[in-house]
Amino acid sequence: MTGRLRRLAAVSLIPSLVDVGLLVLLRQYWGWVLVAADVVAIAVASVLSYVLHRLVTFRTDPYVRWVRVPLAFAGVAVVAGLLDVAVLRALYAAHGFDTVSGLVAAKLVALAVAAGVRLFAYRALLLVGLTQRRQQRTERPPAPGRLRFSVVVPAYEESGSIAAAVAAIHAALADVAADGGVEVIVVDDGSADGTADAALAGGAEQVVVQPHNRGKGAAVRAGVLAARGRTVAFTDADLSYSPDQLLRILRAVEDGWDVAIGDRGHPDSRTAVRTSRLREVGSRVINLMGYAVLLGSFSDTQCGLKGFRSDVGRFLFERARIDGFAFDIELLHLVERHDLSLVQVPVEVSHSTRSTVRVVGDTVRLMGDLFRIRHWAATGVYEVGEGDPVRAQGDALA
Repeated sequence: MTGRLRRLAAVSLIPSLVDVGLLVLLRQYWGWVLVAADVVAIAVASVLSYVLHRLVTFRTDPYVRWVRVPLAFAGVAVVAGLLDVAVLRALYAAHGFDTVSGLVAAKLVALAVAAGVRLFAYRALLLVGLTQRRQQRTERPPAPGRLRFSVVVPAYEESGSIAAAVAAIHAALADVAADGGVEVIVVDDGSADGTADAALAGGAEQVVVQPHNRGKGAAVRAGVLAARGRTVAFTDADLSYSPDQLLRILRAVEDGWDVAIGDRGHPDSRTAVRTSRLREVGSRVINLMGYAVLLGSFSDTQCGLKGFRSDVGRFLFERARIDGFAFDIELLHLVERHDLSLVQVPVEVSHSTRSTVRVVGDTVRLMGDLFRIRHWAATGVYEVGEGDPVRAQGDALA
C-alpha cells in the first residue's frame, strides 16, 4: 500500500475509531445517557474527520472536494449523525446492550447506515456544483496553434478506406482550410496492411505510426499531442459521423468551450444506421460503469467525436494513461477533476460498416481500466505537480 493510500485509510478509519471509543467511554464507563453520549462522540469524530481531510486528502479529486465547502460538510454530517443516533437508539430499544461488545456491534451498524447517507449526499452535492461549473465557459486568451483546426483519425488495418476518409474530411472542411488552415492527422495503430502509406497517398498532412497495436486511446493521444491546430478533434476512421459534423465541434470550441463531445443521446441526435441490440446494451452498460469514476451524468461517454482547445487537449492527453476504449471515460474524469467546461452536441450516426469493438471482451477490459482510473485518482496520479506550469483550471490554461 502506498503512502497516499495509507494516509487515506487513516483519514477514514481514525474518526470512526474515535467515534466508537468515545461512545464506549461516555456510555459504559462514565454512565452518560446513550443519546447524549452518541451525539458528543459523533460531533468530536466529525470535527476530526474534517480537519484530517483538509490536511491529508487529495483536494483536486472531484470526489473529495467537499472539504472546500465547510457548510456542505456540516450539513451532511448533521443529517448522517441524526440517522446514526436514531439507528443506535432503535437497536437499543429493540435488543438492549449492557456490554461493551453489544454497544460496539450496534454502533457499527449505525455507522454503516450513516456512511451510506454521507456517500450519497456528498456525491449529490458535488454533482450540483460540478455541473454548474462544467456548464460555464471560462474566459481565456486565444488557443495556441499554427492552424485553425486539427482532425485526428485513429486507424487500424484501414488501407482500403483511409484515403477516401481523408479526402472526405478535407472536402467537408474546405472553407475552414481556406480560413485558417486544416490538417488531418492519421495515426496508424500498428497496422500491417499499409494503412500509413495509404493515408499519405490520400493527402493526410501528418501520419503518426505506432510501432505496434496499442489501442484507440493510445492512437488518439499520439495524434492530439502531435497536432498543430488551435482546435483539435478526433473522429473514427469509418466516418460513422459524417465529416461535416466536425464543424459542430469546431464551432463549439471556438465559441468558448474547453471541450465539446458528441452525444448520441442528445434530443437532436439522429441515427440513420441501427446498431445491433447487443451493441446497444453494451453501450448502456459502459455508460453505467462509467459512474465508478465519473460524478457527472453523461448519456454517451463513448461517442467517437470529441474536440478540445489545443492547450486543453494537450493538458488532458499528457495526463491520460489508458490505451483502450476506456480512454473516453478517463478524459471525462480529467475534465471533472480540473473543472474544465464541456458542452454536449448532437450527432448523426450516418455510416457504420464495421467495428473493431468486441462487446464482451472490451467490456471486461473496460472494467479493469475503470479500476485503474479510480486507483490512480485516489493515489494522486492525476494531480498537478508543484513544478508543473499547469497548476489548476483557473491559472493553468489562462
